[in-house]
Amino acid sequence: ISLWFAMFILFFAAMIYSILFLIYKKMDYDHKASSLIYAGILMGILGLVTGSIWAKATWGAYWTSDVKLNMSAISMLIYVAYWILRSSTDDIDRKARISSAYSVFAFFTIVPLIFVIPRITDSLHPGNGGNPALGGEDMDNTLRAVFYPAVIGFTLLGVWLSQLLLRLKRIKEQMFMKMMSPVK
Repeated sequence: ISLWFAMFILFFAAMIYSILFLIYKKMDYDHKASSLIYAGILMGILGLVTGSIWAKATWGAYWTSDVKLNMSAISMLIYVAYWILRSSTDDIDRKARISSAYSVFAFFTIVPLIFVIPRITDSLHPGNGGNPALGGEDMDNTLRAVFYPAVIGFTLLGVWLSQLLLRLKRIKEQMFMKMMSPVK
């Protein structure tokens, strides 16, 4: 769960940078947004994998037809489609515009998929029937001492990974500019 919280924070930050790119057309905003999304995708995939391991121990199966599991998988597919969309064109400006608009769309689609639909249907997970899933009846206070620092830790790990990706993009961009500059 803490991996998914970190993923949401990274995707939210990416959406903000995408909006900033759409307004100001600064390529660095697009680079920041895409780096955050790639780190968020990693957190989401790790969340699905570790959640499946937990499900096997808890419910006896790695995957069930639970609505939260299926909506989580759909959400990850939406962001994997972002990754594919970015690699579908070589035009840098077009790639940045389309992927920024898609990033905003993707964030607003996962909100109902993860937070609304599972609450109105029956689920094996806590949080159905209007229960926010983080109340006193769902999580023991001793778990909170680990849960919230884990959210902070995974978020910082995601930010660090996105910063590494951002640096790599900037280095590639500088190398490309040097290759394109006329020889003196």
